Formats: sequence, C-alpha cells, structure tokens
Amino acid sequence: MGHREQLLEAARRLLEERGYAHITARDLVAASDTNLASIGYHFGSKAALLNAAIEAAFRDWAEQLAAFVMSDPDATPLQRAASTWLASLDGMAERRPILQAYVEALAQALRVPELREQLAEHYRRARAMVAGLVARSLGDGTAPEDPRCRAVAALVIAVCDGLALQSLLDPDSAPSPADLQAGLETVWAASLAAPHPTG
Repeated sequence: MGHREQLLEAARRLLEERGYAHITARDLVAASDTNLASIGYHFGSKAALLNAAIEAAFRDWAEQLAAFVMSDPDATPLQRAASTWLASLDGMAERRPILQAYVEALAQALRVPELREQLAEHYRRARAMVAGLVARSLGDGTAPEDPRCRAVAALVIAVCDGLALQSLLDPDSAPSPADLQAGLETVWAASLAAPHPTG
C-alpha cells in the first residue's frame, strides 16, 4: 500500500473517530505512518485529503446500495428508488460519524473554492453513477445521459441527502423506513387516481 492509500485509510478512520474539524495534518501523518510532504504531494492540502476520504466512504456506501437495489431483476424503477431510500435510512445510524464529518466539510468548502469544486465533482460523479443505474433499471435502451435518467438520479440523491440531514439533526423524529414507504405509496396512489388533462 502506497502513501496515498495509507493517508486515505487513516483519514477515513480519524474522520469517524474525531470529526472533520478536530484532525490536524500531524494526526494524519501519525495515523498513516507517512510524512507531511505526502499530504501535499498526493492531495494538495489536509482539507482536500479529508474530502477525498469522505468521498471514498460515500462511494463505498453507494456501491453497496446499488448492489442491493439492483439485486431484484423484476423490481420497477420506482421500487428501486424506494429501496434506495429505505436502505439509506437503515444505514444512517452506522454511518452517522462520516455523515457528520461531511456536513462539517461542507461548511469549510463553502468558503474555499477549491474544496467546493472537489465536493461538487463528487456530486457530479454520484449523479452519473445513479443515472447509469436508472438506465439499467428502465431496461429499454435508454442511455444514462438521457435527461430523464439524470433527473431521476438528482431526485434520488436529493432525497438521500435530506434524509441524512434530518437523521443527524433529530434522529428520534426523523422519518423511519415505514414513514417513507407510506409517503411513497400515498403519492403513487394519488398520482394514479388523478385525472389526466386532455387536449
């Protein structure tokens, strides 16, 4: 394992143990058995390293969700979206430390253009990945670049983010999987029952 991987692994571990704001470059060096120059060489800054570690954690989570959601070949696209949100809720407590670190990172990134771009690029990659899953789910040859796939991907990620924030701020009254399922079923039933405009 090279210094880059050692730093990412140490950053991820420290983020979960201490949070974003309480990690120094020296902490990262000590935990990774590397040196200060390695942080600058591989990532440019301590904050960029921490953001990269957060993205790696989210990417791993997204890949686990994708494998779960796509495991049922007969599920409809709506069922897969619902499964994504329900599985996200189920994993919130376990991932609370990294979610909290992410919120702390956002506060820093809003004031530092380079960090903001780094996290914005994370969202672009996430939307592209989810759009690919949406295209696969449709199963009709629609390309991931299709605006509809991108729109669904944006919706799925926006709901996941909203659920994460509610879970962090007020875990006792944040939506449960059952709440979310009931809400989706209500909206879906009302949409099917609504009269369609003519002309």
